[in-house]
Amino acid sequence: MLLPGVYEEQNELAVKVPVEIVGKGKLGDVALLVCIDQQCPTTRLCNLVFMPAWFTPIVYKTSSGHVQFDNCNFENSQLQIHAPGTCQVKFCTFNLSSINIHSVALCVLENCEFIGSENASVTVEGLPTSDKNWACKHLAALAKSRSVLSNAQEPALCNQLSQDALGGPLANQMRTCEIVVHGDPCNLAPVSKSQPLGENTCEKDNEVNRNLCPTKEKEAMTLDTDYSDSELSTGSENEDDDQSVYKLSYQSHGLSHMLAKSIQCRPQTNGLLALQNDLELKSLQQEMQRDKEAQTLANTLQGCLVRKCLFRDGKGGVFICSQGQARLEGCIFRDLTYAVRCIQNSKIIMLKNEIFHCKTSGIFMRLAAGGLIADNIIHSNAEAGVDIRKGANPLILCNKIHSGLRSGIVVLGNGKGIIRSNQIYGNKEAGIYILYNGNPVVSGNHIFQGLAAGIAVNENGRGQITENVIRENQWGGADIRRGGDPVLRSNLICCGYSDGVVVGERGKGLIEGNTIYGNKGCGVWIMSSSLPHITSNQIGHNSIYGVAVFCRKDDANDYLLNQGGNENFNDEGEAANWENELDSDDDRFSSRRPISVALIESNSINHNGAAGLYIKSNEALNIVANAIHANQDSGIAVVQSSHLMRIANNSISCNSSSGTVIEAGCRVELRGNGIYDNNSHGVTSKGDGVIIENDIIGNHGRGLHLLQTADMKITKNRIHSFHDYAIALLDQSKGLVQENLIFQGKTGKSILQQVPNTEDCIVQHNKMLAYKQRSDATWKLENPPARPHIEGSSRVVSATQNSQRVTTMTTRIAARVEGGCHSNGSIFCTIL
Repeated sequence: MLLPGVYEEQNELAVKVPVEIVGKGKLGDVALLVCIDQQCPTTRLCNLVFMPAWFTPIVYKTSSGHVQFDNCNFENSQLQIHAPGTCQVKFCTFNLSSINIHSVALCVLENCEFIGSENASVTVEGLPTSDKNWACKHLAALAKSRSVLSNAQEPALCNQLSQDALGGPLANQMRTCEIVVHGDPCNLAPVSKSQPLGENTCEKDNEVNRNLCPTKEKEAMTLDTDYSDSELSTGSENEDDDQSVYKLSYQSHGLSHMLAKSIQCRPQTNGLLALQNDLELKSLQQEMQRDKEAQTLANTLQGCLVRKCLFRDGKGGVFICSQGQARLEGCIFRDLTYAVRCIQNSKIIMLKNEIFHCKTSGIFMRLAAGGLIADNIIHSNAEAGVDIRKGANPLILCNKIHSGLRSGIVVLGNGKGIIRSNQIYGNKEAGIYILYNGNPVVSGNHIFQGLAAGIAVNENGRGQITENVIRENQWGGADIRRGGDPVLRSNLICCGYSDGVVVGERGKGLIEGNTIYGNKGCGVWIMSSSLPHITSNQIGHNSIYGVAVFCRKDDANDYLLNQGGNENFNDEGEAANWENELDSDDDRFSSRRPISVALIESNSINHNGAAGLYIKSNEALNIVANAIHANQDSGIAVVQSSHLMRIANNSISCNSSSGTVIEAGCRVELRGNGIYDNNSHGVTSKGDGVIIENDIIGNHGRGLHLLQTADMKITKNRIHSFHDYAIALLDQSKGLVQENLIFQGKTGKSILQQVPNTEDCIVQHNKMLAYKQRSDATWKLENPPARPHIEGSSRVVSATQNSQRVTTMTTRIAARVEGGCHSNGSIFCTIL
């Protein structure tokens, strides 16, 4: 027992026998200005203030025995523990002080406060030794008995986590996506009040089913000449004639299954809310049950355990290096330069901590560092919440990462990682930012209400981005630019204030099986210098175009130069020239079909606020096997196309204007499409190209409307217009019209040819089928059946399928290419 006073030693004090030193009175009454070297098996110190002696900042060190500190203060000093020594520190305050732990098997810090450190408050260095002293067994039992994981298994806590994730105060701020019908087709209306996702699924499905039904399936799938709108008819008809039994069915074409989904005005049979439920956040307990690696990491107890400590107002919190291992539970890190830094093959386990108001990033992972970061709250930091680089590969589960002044998570410089079941919201830049060969797995996260993109993949970033809910972000839900090449699969990207997916300059990637729904901008916005493969997506109810392809940024004034953000990725003096690093050898997700031309295939593009597909491009583009239905303008609008645009085997139906519009100067090949029941002309063209082997049936205007200087080769099509001419050639249009089968309408009009020079326009060998009033005969599209013809089943990857199942089927599209195939490919296109 030491009486109140100040005790100073001028030389290092060696303790060679077990001892317990307790200060009498209040904390602060007894102060030691010493440097103690423990050389005995055990020591306990209590109720003391440690200050450094004049000759060293180290106040205590041990390299063999066990030391326990209770209720002590450390002022401007250092504590050093070397293996096989151990320590237990409880209820202590470190003011401008730090602990250095070297290769220790187990060290426990509990309920301590670290204030104003000039470097890291706790440094853990070196691989934990296998040489353990007598105290290790006791410390391990004590640590496991108080682990936060044991509390996490309690049902009450799990229920509270679920409420926080789905129905707490945050949920009240959510803007949900609801479809309200105003006639046909249905439109997306804003919703003023959201509903928690935890309500009864049947009630939600019934509500969605009531709201998502714009028209009868029979009416949408069959051409009936009983039109109520006769504005585009050129002659006067008797109303009795409008009750004709004449029908021309096209329902059994190769994309009927996709069209049926779009007609229902919903991404899947159970509705959009059911899709949100399918992608509901998993709790940490659920993640542990399905992931043995996470379970193993969570049960790891080696190195330094830091539990329920406060780190504040200093430079660094915990620094782990040189294969060190640390475990942080229930700690608070605030107002630091950084909270945690883990480098050099070290391992960190972080559970239920809070990190906020850091001057840089909250957590740094570098140089093949790994570990588990789970169930933490990381918010309001000046840079990224979590920063992963240089081969670091952590497992990041079930965290809330929000309100950052930059991104939520950044992965760059060959960083990897598994990022799963996190809530990432309210960050000023991208929720997740992947660049410079970053290649993480990002799945099952909810990324929402960000002030920039939901996920940005730039500068040769990659990544596997699957089954996330990305909603209500100010810019693109996913933003891919400058060599970014991710796999974006089976995500719900909805209710954004700009576009669903942005593929900017030199962007690449596979965008497959996503539901892109209810965004204020376009569903997918593409720059023509990019090379994406966009397939099997549901793209509907977006306010502007379903898919838009532009030449350059200048074509869209509302888009920022860099939607992903402008992060400066210098890290405390590290070089930012990540392009010069060695390329990543991680090819986990590179096995996909290579393409040399941007490809838009097998998508359902429906009920968008403008054209389904808008093209203003100087690059080649292939548009294959899409169902383009019930959009508020044309199905496809080709405004600019200096290269040949190939549009093959699509179903283009029930759009509010023409099925396809081709402007002057554009070159287009239309082959094997079914263009049905659009509210204006089937095809309107002022440009050049070929229209071959299409079914252009039941459109409310003319089947083919050529004007100005159009120059088209029109062969082997089946064309019908009930009210108007099947083909109209006007102005200076020219071309070849031959071997077409024309179903004449009620007026008997087939081909209107009003061109000054008939030598430039050849019309020959066309077959006419006359309309017979009050006939019981039904015209059918057979030999071949209704187009498009898709052999086998479509290649569909459903965003609503169970999480780890991806259905891949083979499709052969028999699309013969006029004048050879682009890029010296086969004239038959086989899609695997």
